[in-house]
Amino acid sequence: MRGLRERLSGSRDLAGLWVRRGLFVIGGIAVGAAAVLMAFLADAAQAGFRAVLGVSPLIALVLTPLGFGVAALLARTVFPNSQGSGIPQVIAARDIEDASLRHPLVSLRTAAGKIVVMTLGLFCGASTGREGPTVQVGAALMAAAGPLAPERQRGLLLAGGAAGVAAAFNTPLAGIVFGIEELSRSYEAKTSSLILGAIIAAGLTSLALVGNYTYFGTTADTLPLQAWAVVPLCGILGGLSGGLFSRIVIAVARGLPGLAGRFVSERPVVFAAFCGLGVALCGLATDGHAYGTGYEQAKALLHGTAETHAWFGPLKFVATTLSSISGIPGGLFAPSLAVGAGLGAEVAGLFAGVPVGAVVLVGMVAYLTGVLQAPITSFVIVAEMTENHALVIPLMVAALIADAASKLVCPDGLYHALAEPIVERLTGRRAHEPEVRGPA
Repeated sequence: MRGLRERLSGSRDLAGLWVRRGLFVIGGIAVGAAAVLMAFLADAAQAGFRAVLGVSPLIALVLTPLGFGVAALLARTVFPNSQGSGIPQVIAARDIEDASLRHPLVSLRTAAGKIVVMTLGLFCGASTGREGPTVQVGAALMAAAGPLAPERQRGLLLAGGAAGVAAAFNTPLAGIVFGIEELSRSYEAKTSSLILGAIIAAGLTSLALVGNYTYFGTTADTLPLQAWAVVPLCGILGGLSGGLFSRIVIAVARGLPGLAGRFVSERPVVFAAFCGLGVALCGLATDGHAYGTGYEQAKALLHGTAETHAWFGPLKFVATTLSSISGIPGGLFAPSLAVGAGLGAEVAGLFAGVPVGAVVLVGMVAYLTGVLQAPITSFVIVAEMTENHALVIPLMVAALIADAASKLVCPDGLYHALAEPIVERLTGRRAHEPEVRGPA
């Protein structure tokens, strides 16, 4: 009888293990499909905005502020917890033990609102991306299966977010690194194989729906040793400017002092509209290059296929900053890569004979590292999205320098700093502090 009970218990444990594995795989498939849908909607929204501007570029002076205001209103009232990139919400959800408090951050309603309002923002010219929102949507899809495996809730959220990055960029390695370095800031051996399974499932789904592709196209650019002076220069400039961006976004999120702070907190929709007006002015000043994700401009700079505006880099920085502090849903990855590409192109112009494409990649890594303060994720994602392995060492060096420079300007990591007020609002405690539990 005892042996029978042991066999039955072992069978239940084995069945439970396969159920958990199945949840991660099925969830990964759903995340991959969602990433493809969001990519399609983002492209369609930007194409629609360009078509409107084809009538008259001045339409943006009305459409962009109005769209920002409507998006901010929807994000605050109809779809709360959908503001910003969504990555801080996932980090906060992983830090909250109480399922009822965690649920609003990663609910299916929030995910649906994220997709809708993100698309609206891009249709109105916001300088945002879809990759960050894919992280929150991916975590929400995984969290929907949470009741079937409550003990794996944190792992499900981590897997969903990592799979979102992997599927959005077609960069599975970057998805894994992002999950470890940014979402969890630790290696979780118990869930590593399950997370890998989710990323594989998401990647295969994306592959089946849109085919195999390299995000920015393959490049074989190299950087001769005599041209390595661009690496520390890009690292310092990218780190400082990325740190400045993060410091501004964190300061606004935590609350500005005085009259400005009261205006932002008491009139958030009006403030968002003013941010939209600033983005429209940046777009007009750059002949439209500052709008949207910046993907096309970054790719053109990387491959030298088209000219961008001389002020593209600086004004893309301003437009992305305004879009981020406005509170509308939208991510930072794609526009940050575009700003970094503009930075790299400017640095390359200072050195005769330096391969511009290589310096553009170094600038991308440097600025993205400055924003995220996640150097491993930054150089892995850029190397993987271009399949350029010859530049791995310069990219690593640029990431290390940029990380150090960014911390001089902004001591706090962006996403975790933005997650702290979310945790405090929902639980009354600071992020990463243990929850107070009563007697067992």
